[in-house]
Amino acid sequence: MNEEQKKAYYETYIRSTHALGRIASVITLVLLLGAPFVMGAILGAMPNLGAFGRGFLSIGLVYLISCIAEYLIYVPMLGAGGSYLAFITGNLINMKIPCAVNARDIVGAKSGTPENEIISTLSIATSSLVTIVVLAAGVALLIPLQPFLQSPALQPAFDNVVPALFGAMACKYYRGNLRVAAVPLFVMSLLFMLVPSLTGSTSFMIIPSGAIAIGLAYLFYRKESRKEGETL
Repeated sequence: MNEEQKKAYYETYIRSTHALGRIASVITLVLLLGAPFVMGAILGAMPNLGAFGRGFLSIGLVYLISCIAEYLIYVPMLGAGGSYLAFITGNLINMKIPCAVNARDIVGAKSGTPENEIISTLSIATSSLVTIVVLAAGVALLIPLQPFLQSPALQPAFDNVVPALFGAMACKYYRGNLRVAAVPLFVMSLLFMLVPSLTGSTSFMIIPSGAIAIGLAYLFYRKESRKEGETL
């Protein structure tokens, strides 16, 4: 298969991915939003639609910025197929993003390439399947394991699973470009210590921390470009 054939095949794959992804997204939205109303209609317990609308708008406005930021940040990382799978199955920050990033680093794929598209889709699909199997096993074993899982000795571990996961991942990227990572890390750590309530709004804090990192990277790039120009 020559390069033109590969390109044509990849374009066909992307078109079919978008078609299937849009259909699956619409079905998922209908099921998620329709299930409560169907159950309410069957049980005769429909909510007050006016109160529901006001509550939905207040929550939607709060999370609007976060949703836009996550879309702009995660889609270039995951590609089309990975993005559809990740946003439909959920749990992006805790599971899908680390899995895709790790798989991409293992094979050496770069964002925006066909290789990254395929690797992200496969890794997130595998992550989703593993999650389903683990959750099914957990539900089946919930009662027998309940005394063990609720043991006071294990609670500190459960409270620190997410920080441990992202701390281990962050260490690798901090070492890769410490100049860019140090300032956002310091600023966000100081901000969270001064305002502990922000720990519940980590999605929103992606925006300022990402802006700081992008700004620093741009400044370093301009500085290095000027040095290269002076050398030439």
